[in-house]
Amino acid sequence: MTPFRLHIPDDAIADLRERLARTRLPDQAPGDPWAYGTSVDYLSGLVAHWRDGFDWRVQEAALNAFPQYRAPLHDIDLHFLFVPGKGPKPLPLLLMHGWPGSVFEFLDIIPRLTDPASFGGDPADAFTVIAPSLPGYGLSFAPGQRRFAIEDIADCLAELMTEVLGYPRFAAQGGDWGGFTASCLGVRHAEKLIGIHLNMLSIRPDLPPPSNPTEEERRYLAEVAAWMREETGYQWIQGTRPQTLSFALNDSPAGMAAWIVEKFRAWTDNDGSIESAVDRDRMLANISLYWFTGCIGASFWPYYARLHGAWPIPDGRTVDVPMGYAAFPKEIRRPPRSIAEKTYTDIRRWTVMERGGHFAALEQPAALTGEIATFFRGLR
Repeated sequence: MTPFRLHIPDDAIADLRERLARTRLPDQAPGDPWAYGTSVDYLSGLVAHWRDGFDWRVQEAALNAFPQYRAPLHDIDLHFLFVPGKGPKPLPLLLMHGWPGSVFEFLDIIPRLTDPASFGGDPADAFTVIAPSLPGYGLSFAPGQRRFAIEDIADCLAELMTEVLGYPRFAAQGGDWGGFTASCLGVRHAEKLIGIHLNMLSIRPDLPPPSNPTEEERRYLAEVAAWMREETGYQWIQGTRPQTLSFALNDSPAGMAAWIVEKFRAWTDNDGSIESAVDRDRMLANISLYWFTGCIGASFWPYYARLHGAWPIPDGRTVDVPMGYAAFPKEIRRPPRSIAEKTYTDIRRWTVMERGGHFAALEQPAALTGEIATFFRGLR
């Protein structure tokens, strides 16, 4: 482990601002401004703020307020936050983001997990949080390095927890690819897992439908059909031609922002405005990290691996470690428990949340923290 502190050079920040100043926007298609993708007016305003109002150094300092390290693992330098808990016996918790996320998602939730007493909670619920930049993402990326499928990510992070940090058993939590990785850990490294908590389930969307579906199952099947028809274009291009797409997004910060903010609008529990669900500058910090590290192409690789390989949970296998699930109402897919039980055999907690979406740690940090603490309380 080598201590790490993020510092983006001044000339890289200046280059970003110069590129933003030269943005060439397309025309707006007729109709609803978000009907065909990102709104031109919205992106124009976001680019102007990113160029003239956004302060990267403030966000950089917020990340650097937490202890960070790098460790050589699986042919890369893996970056991770390692924040000790404040309590009588903190539980080691591997906290994982997905795409298009980063460790910036966790800056509000980590203090709640590591020091619950400061937020009116019980010190006995404290966690020691290990939050890696997933291999191929952000500060765990370097040009030319190997690419990682979800199975590879799971193996790498299991080694981080057990061999580098010395935890023979640990807890894991995640959404998006982080949720997939936690589930994969529950199959490939079950003996190392105390339990997993998820805010997105690893359920194949192409499973045969139940022969006599319940009303809830019919709702889910209709959601999946609509999702496959209208919302999976990004998966197909990222999963089939990741290199081609990366040319455009790695060269144009406005293009990268357009590609990512559409997901923040579609996948969060907002009132039509992204900022009603997530902080604009925190979202831009996340996008900026993709830009400064040049990782966007590598971040697509789990999609390519999924479309050209096996599902992360192999056919015929199940996740048998204790599992808890927070079902946020605006998550991109929300399978009912009856379907989830075919994959997860030991569901200990299943909570339907009042508000929130795909980026739960950003949108509802207090609610998500409460669910994580309650679930693992019985497993300590």
